[in-house]
Amino acid sequence: MTEPILRAEGVTRQYRIGNRAIPVLRGVDLSVQAGETVALLGASGAGKSTLLHVLGLLDPPTSGRVLFEERPVHDLPIQERARLRHRRIGFVFQFYHLIPELTALENVKLGSMMDRSLWRWLRERRDLHQRCAELLDRVGLGERMHHRPTELSGGERQRVAIARALVAEPRVILADEPTGNLDSETAVGVLDLLFRLSRERQLAFLLVTHDRDVAARCDRIVRLKGGVVDQGVGHGAEHAARG
Repeated sequence: MTEPILRAEGVTRQYRIGNRAIPVLRGVDLSVQAGETVALLGASGAGKSTLLHVLGLLDPPTSGRVLFEERPVHDLPIQERARLRHRRIGFVFQFYHLIPELTALENVKLGSMMDRSLWRWLRERRDLHQRCAELLDRVGLGERMHHRPTELSGGERQRVAIARALVAEPRVILADEPTGNLDSETAVGVLDLLFRLSRERQLAFLLVTHDRDVAARCDRIVRLKGGVVDQGVGHGAEHAARG
């Protein structure tokens, strides 16, 4: 087996409310391989979204460490950490976070501008325009790329968000209830797209979901309970859940 592309070791995360420390993650150990799809299940408040934010370098752990390609990341300088997040990790959330004044194509382009200087952007803008247009075509929006979010359906907006997450050619996609706002038929189409892209690009794919049917489509199921990985869910239970 290859080395994990993303790994958490003893990760804790707590928040402070006044003088009170509120623990959310209590020592999470988790690894994800390149090309692997992993479903993250758990009750509300179990820490699923918090773990995703820590793994995606949006929040630091209170203790423990996160490794990306076996390299500890939270001790990196802030600019290097931001560069790693923009270039190697893609995010897909339940809410699309699209800028309503921009077209679908412009929203995807924005993702490619995040870690480039103005001069680099000007030098590469034609190639980036082509790449973003090709991505939108790949997710089925080739004829809708000049529409603004208000002119798109929920499923189309989520496809724009997926294209934006892929524009930097990441190694990992972190998805937090990506179909939570979609009807069942649209959700199936979006999930088909995500799983297909994961296979084609050998992307590690960590998916937070409450839906057991969605989880059953993944290679592996991990359950968070009380801020830790529930060791009672092993490979046998995972396969049973899928069966």
